[in-house]
Amino acid sequence: MKSSLFRDHELAFRTQYAELKERTIAAGALLPGTPGSLYLRTGTGHAYWYRVFYPVPGKQSEALVGKDGDDDILQATKVQMAFCGWAAAQVSALRKLGFQVADKSVARVLVELHNRGAFEAGLVLVGTLGYMAWLNELGVIAISARTLDIDLARRQQLKLAAPLSFLPTMQATGLPFVPVPGLPSSQASTSVKLPGIQGLRVDVLAPGEQLGAIVRIPELEWAAQAVPYYDYLLEEPEPGAMLAGGHCIPVRLPQAARLVWHKLYSSTQRHGFPEKAAKDQQQALVLAAALAELDPASLPDAFVAAPLAMTARIKPLHAILVRKAGGHEMLLEILRECLAGSDGATA
Repeated sequence: MKSSLFRDHELAFRTQYAELKERTIAAGALLPGTPGSLYLRTGTGHAYWYRVFYPVPGKQSEALVGKDGDDDILQATKVQMAFCGWAAAQVSALRKLGFQVADKSVARVLVELHNRGAFEAGLVLVGTLGYMAWLNELGVIAISARTLDIDLARRQQLKLAAPLSFLPTMQATGLPFVPVPGLPSSQASTSVKLPGIQGLRVDVLAPGEQLGAIVRIPELEWAAQAVPYYDYLLEEPEPGAMLAGGHCIPVRLPQAARLVWHKLYSSTQRHGFPEKAAKDQQQALVLAAALAELDPASLPDAFVAAPLAMTARIKPLHAILVRKAGGHEMLLEILRECLAGSDGATA
């Protein structure tokens, strides 16, 4: 029986996504916000072209393009604006087809990080957004709850071409981000947040043995919160893309199979938060079911590469996962092989 965990996108839709991703990667830096319009201002005695646009919903802004008569710069901006408009139309169409698309505030943050070379330098998009991105990459349709968090992770020092201070970068988005105080308040902040209960939050994470310990990130002039076994999760991340707002943003993603096993491990650590544990397991099973059809060897390989202490926490979930996996025979066989068999994991 076909698994009900996901449905496949039609080939034509997967091709449409792939073309958008390919053209976005080739485009280089992305214009933030809406495509906007060009406006010639002459009041100072000199004529200058400006791009008037909305970087975030409800907030109009303008950016200097160049002097009137500098046709090369003006034409290059027109090309960028045309691409921005085309991409927005593609993202809108893909959203209607069931692709995962985050909101405009997420887009503004990711575009800023992309334009500053953060993902190219090694920053990785994890959490629910990483899961959503993988659904699109794998060409499958599944339900994904809206998230109010952007989880960014760093395994080792980022290879930045230019200095990137995290807080000024977040504030450069035009969104009113403020640091979230540490607990206790003497500890360094590892997150920024928008005002309000529903305000977007951006968390920086890094490998560490003790969950929540502070890890200094000197190249970002910031700190991260430690998460056990993130060194495993973040090893050899893959290029991908995130659809958000009207943008397709190139990012780096953890390997999908490693994300499966780490999410299952995380579900065992959600003490007092059963709804979060259930979400971790559901996301892991959806990705695992898709990989069982598209790249079945990746799951056992990633399991064998995982630390023994991590897989030991996952193995007791076998019966629950089998029940939730329904009639997906390929996934059930992989779960039996990995969770009911001999250890075979690394130390």
